[in-house]
Amino acid sequence: MKRKKENFITKLRNWLFTLVLVVIMLFGVQGYTNASGLRFAQISDDHFLEDAPNTTFKMIAESPKLLDDAIEQINMTPNVNFVMFTGDLIDKPFEKELHAVLPHLAKLNAPWYFSFGNHDVCVGGYLTKSMYFSILKEGNPNFNFEKPYYSFVPKKGYKVIVLDSIIDSEITANGYIYPEQLKWLDNELKNSQKDVVLIFMHVPIVEPFPSPNHRMRNANEVKSTIEKYKNPIAVFTGHYHAAKITQNDNVLYVSTPSLVSYPNAFRIINITNKRNKVIFDIQLKETRLKNVQKLAKLMVFASSIYSGEEKDQNGVFVIKK
Repeated sequence: MKRKKENFITKLRNWLFTLVLVVIMLFGVQGYTNASGLRFAQISDDHFLEDAPNTTFKMIAESPKLLDDAIEQINMTPNVNFVMFTGDLIDKPFEKELHAVLPHLAKLNAPWYFSFGNHDVCVGGYLTKSMYFSILKEGNPNFNFEKPYYSFVPKKGYKVIVLDSIIDSEITANGYIYPEQLKWLDNELKNSQKDVVLIFMHVPIVEPFPSPNHRMRNANEVKSTIEKYKNPIAVFTGHYHAAKITQNDNVLYVSTPSLVSYPNAFRIINITNKRNKVIFDIQLKETRLKNVQKLAKLMVFASSIYSGEEKDQNGVFVIKK
């Protein structure tokens, strides 16, 4: 009996030891995933404007409420590393509107960043890009950049590149990446070939639908610059107010809808960076202001163009290293 009891205790001890090892391994794997992962939000085309009526396409009158709703949803999401606004933060390039939107953005729990949209600036107007940046710095301690295109490292293994796709010399909704900036982009990509690269700009390189008056004029040149590098790269844009996701080998092109027009949505992106692959889990988050969304849907001719197919709204995309 004594020997059987000793054998039982030995087996129990071995079983407990094995269980502890399994738990340690599981927590170790989970810890690695959390340590190497990244989560961020993208909000595009807010068109914030105080005390203004709705237009035939945009729910401008509801823009402050829609922005607050998106911010609340993001704050309810755990472990958001940063928030990126990809242009048309304000609807009219007035200094008072930029000052008015800052208290709303100050509610964000995560650091936030910005790329220019065509509604943010006025050619020959008072609110220049440099003045815009100086005002953003007043309301955002994380925003300390001098040029309208810049880069930063949100976490080890990742590089964020923000481009300025807005034309300075004429009033137009077309986009363009000037030669100096394109050369800078090439150099940034060259120095980040071991990283997961996230590129943000307003005007898309891959259109969600054809629009000659909104397209990037040198899209092919910019696309060629990006696609000659083979590390995982994702490009996030707005401008067309439409949802579209296109994968071309190691590059993802993600177009995000507007907050003020149907489907009144933004995105949450979760990235898992593993040894031999990177997993992008892209989610579309709609406004909780459903009455506003219903009215916005009635105001567009073909809502499916802007909401996109299911694969353009939510999806998991894998890029091998």
